[in-house]
Amino acid sequence: MQRVLSCFFALFLGLVPLASADVEVKAPDVLVRDVTNEVLEIVRKDRAIQAGDTQRVFGLVQDKVLPHFNFRRMTMLAVGRDWRNATPEQQGRLVDAFQTLLVRTYSNALTQYRDQVIEFRPVRQTAADTTVQVRTEVRQSGAQPIGIDYTLEKTEKGWKVFDVVVAGVSLVTNYRGSFGDEIRAGGIDGLIRSLEEKNRSLETPQGAK
Repeated sequence: MQRVLSCFFALFLGLVPLASADVEVKAPDVLVRDVTNEVLEIVRKDRAIQAGDTQRVFGLVQDKVLPHFNFRRMTMLAVGRDWRNATPEQQGRLVDAFQTLLVRTYSNALTQYRDQVIEFRPVRQTAADTTVQVRTEVRQSGAQPIGIDYTLEKTEKGWKVFDVVVAGVSLVTNYRGSFGDEIRAGGIDGLIRSLEEKNRSLETPQGAK
């Protein structure tokens, strides 16, 4: 699953918006397609990122990507029914820790991006739809194509991603199993500690000069 998630994070930056106004105007599939193509071209030419500067990527993700994901809903789905047993403070820490985990994992993986080709599938959508799945496929020489599907919801602030399905495996569903094990072993606080420890292990001084 780690290899599959790395492939997901290699495409994660594709959701960076050209401008905040574009989020309101563009359909979700058009937004993903246009910006993926533009941003990945920048990544290909950024020598610092290609050299493994994860701090540079981390800052970029925080500024550009985070506003377009509903991390609270993603965390709720990943934690499952145990979410309602958490206090508001615990819920806030869970969201922060899960968000940091995804961003750090992505930032580390994006530095390995090279020349994958992204293909976009037709989207089935009506004007009344408030939830849409944007289907893509990542192709690389010498490897099997990997499907990456983004599930977005329409909100007052534009389209927000709340799940990603990689090679048929839902990101939030995948984490739900491990989160459940952590909660059974140490409760909500145990899960929080586990996530925070994992985040510390993903920290790297590379590129932090």
